[in-house]
Amino acid sequence: MNNFVAVVLSLSLVIAGCASSGGAADGKRGMTNTEKGAIIGAVGGAVVGAAVSDKRGKGALIGAVGGGLAGGAVGAYMDSQKQDLEKNLKKERDAGNARVEKLPGDVVKITMTNQTAFDTGSAEIKPGFRTTMDRLAEVVVRYGKTSLTIVGHTDSEGTTHYNEELSRKRAQAVADYFRSKNVNPARLEAIGKGESEPVASNKSEAGRQANRRVEIFVEPVRAES
Repeated sequence: MNNFVAVVLSLSLVIAGCASSGGAADGKRGMTNTEKGAIIGAVGGAVVGAAVSDKRGKGALIGAVGGGLAGGAVGAYMDSQKQDLEKNLKKERDAGNARVEKLPGDVVKITMTNQTAFDTGSAEIKPGFRTTMDRLAEVVVRYGKTSLTIVGHTDSEGTTHYNEELSRKRAQAVADYFRSKNVNPARLEAIGKGESEPVASNKSEAGRQANRRVEIFVEPVRAES
């Protein structure tokens, strides 16, 4: 079973298990859309990354990074990268403005909040956030045997089309910034999810703020088996 299929299966089992525990017959509530979105965000990031890697073309990606990782080297490489990301982003993590997580399939997920990176309704990275982006790029450049899938999200304010476009432009702005810092363009992919995957309720400002975010899924480029 390859990495992509394994993660898809694990995601399906998690959602199915949670949904089955909330049936009306046993008096327990079912999962809300927000809860489903949170699970997708926590587990399904590896699916996003794997799917985009397939789209890029695995062989071309391996060539672009000078050869892929194999065997036990994958886990050690990604663990080391996660530690360096946590170190470089300590200030932002301590302030609650960034998170670094390990997902299934040796994928590292970095979450940046809208309040930190962008003004409301804007796809231009705030000047004050560029130092954070520089620290992030420094690690990304050093660990060159990875692909980066940058995913933009919004709250539910505005039309669906507007939110999809805004989230895509924000993800693209992050990708463009990485390119300006010498990250190989072949490693980068930008996607806009709009309001479709909330991690909190859009009924409160705190929830909407949590939903306005950019996520970066850093995935190892594996050698051909």
